[in-house]
Amino acid sequence: MQSPAEPRFRFPPAFESYVAPARASNGIWRLLLGLCLVGLGYAVWSLSVINAYTWLSWPGSLQIIASPVLDATKARDTLVLLATFLGMGLGTILVVRYLHHRPVRTLFGRASLVLRDFLIAAGVLGAVFSATMVLWVLRFDAVPQLDAAAWLMLLPLSLLGLLIQTGAEEVLFRGYLQQQLAARFTSRLVWLLLPSLLFGAAHYNPGVLGENVWLTVTATTIFALLVADLTAVSGSIGAAWGFHFANNFVAMLILAVKGSIPGLALYTTPYTVDQSDGMLGLVAIDIGALILSWLLVRRLIQR
Repeated sequence: MQSPAEPRFRFPPAFESYVAPARASNGIWRLLLGLCLVGLGYAVWSLSVINAYTWLSWPGSLQIIASPVLDATKARDTLVLLATFLGMGLGTILVVRYLHHRPVRTLFGRASLVLRDFLIAAGVLGAVFSATMVLWVLRFDAVPQLDAAAWLMLLPLSLLGLLIQTGAEEVLFRGYLQQQLAARFTSRLVWLLLPSLLFGAAHYNPGVLGENVWLTVTATTIFALLVADLTAVSGSIGAAWGFHFANNFVAMLILAVKGSIPGLALYTTPYTVDQSDGMLGLVAIDIGALILSWLLVRRLIQR
């Protein structure tokens, strides 16, 4: 009988070369242990960063619970929040290096492809979202959030924070998790669908999203499926990372939905993230823009 480490058929060349380094250590126990270690590392790093920030801001005051400390409407707190994702990225890198005993670069794919596909995906999604933004302003009035001068001054740190946050999530979900599952299973229902469902579930927050929680989880899962497919097509996380970066650039730095994470945004929406009236239509438009962008990027990067 054929071993799970030797699938009945090979993936397309680009994805096969991306998955191949994970085949030597594709045991499920190792993956589960790795995810636990990443989660533990992320939690420890986050609490350490938040405690340090709290102590520097208010000497003598320490917090062991993250949520009451950071105010996502404030620019400084939002930058600290983005910095916590460094723990997720570093945790994944250390797990791959020391638990799976493979080079860290195998998480990303070939460097030239990562950069090229990142720029293509970010450019395409940015162009499509710019068009939808024109349609949006015909219907709504944006609410100023940050002064333009302050926004520009913070922009370098904001971009770095977004690179860290989106990169950490891509390295974990489309890098580590998708690679390890594809090295063990040939079915797309496992290596494409499972990480996407987990990514969507990670955005389950009924306390903030209210009645829109499942709408948000569904939209996030669809987003995850699209970038997982781009990873399979390209053989690197470049396109997924660029897609994710451009999406969050618009959603966090240009026009943030009120009640989400607006601290670094130039504008916010006049409606809130938990407002039910008309939200289904707005999310449907966003999903349509994502699917159009995905189709265009897929065509440009497919080899």
